[in-house]
Amino acid sequence: MKEDKAIEIEGNTVEEAIKKALQQLQLPRKKVRVEIISEEAKGLFGMPGTKLAKVRVTIIREIR
Repeated sequence: MKEDKAIEIEGNTVEEAIKKALQQLQLPRKKVRVEIISEEAKGLFGMPGTKLAKVRVTIIREIR
């Protein structure tokens, strides 16, 4: 396997950030490697949004 292009994306949740990255790259989940850089943090009383989640998504290509 060869790793190629990588992007970093933020979202309200880790899943949202992954979904945004996959849409931007126009690839299915099985064609990328996901690293969680940071998870979201809840605000006071569980309100969303004090800290966004951030992921690095790397395209994986098979070498033939």
